[in-house]
Amino acid sequence: MIFGRSERGKPPVEPVTLKILVAGGFGVGKTTLVAAVSEIRPLRTEELLTEAGRPVDDTTGVEGKHTTTVAMDFGRITLREDLVLYLFGTPGQERFWFMWDELSEGALGAVVLADTRRLEDCFAAVDYFERRGIPFLVGVNCFEGADRYPAQAIRQALDLDEDVPVLLCDARDRESAKEVLIGVVQHAMDYAVDRRRAVTT
Repeated sequence: MIFGRSERGKPPVEPVTLKILVAGGFGVGKTTLVAAVSEIRPLRTEELLTEAGRPVDDTTGVEGKHTTTVAMDFGRITLREDLVLYLFGTPGQERFWFMWDELSEGALGAVVLADTRRLEDCFAAVDYFERRGIPFLVGVNCFEGADRYPAQAIRQALDLDEDVPVLLCDARDRESAKEVLIGVVQHAMDYAVDRRRAVTT
């Protein structure tokens, strides 16, 4: 997409760019979601899983996974002519969590992807964003063969505040993933308005 183009007689549009993180446990679909919506070829930093990593990488429930993100995924999506999202997928394993502070700098908000087969794997991401006051929503990636639960049941299981959105999604599907990103942008805007009101009252 070429930015700065305009219709005849109209000034060029300079898009607002926003940074969104896509976080969650190992093998939950972060790389898949970024790739599904990115309008550019996504940057990936995946490496093959090795025997040396078996004692620390729990592949229970994702036995077919052979690669892992070791730094980040990066993609871009234009939601409107004047609004562009830069997507940063975080590494899932605990030994790479030191990178999260760097990646979260300047982020508008985050998506915490969850897998109902291994729901406990997203607790760390939920805690991380809650502690830092970064607005987030939980996207429940509906894997084939996994049990389906209503959003309210997921909210209770994760002990989420009522204002944290929970959306069911398919990380492979562009439209589904796009709805999740629109949801986190809307939630982040509402969060910012609520904080301003709290400061002024």
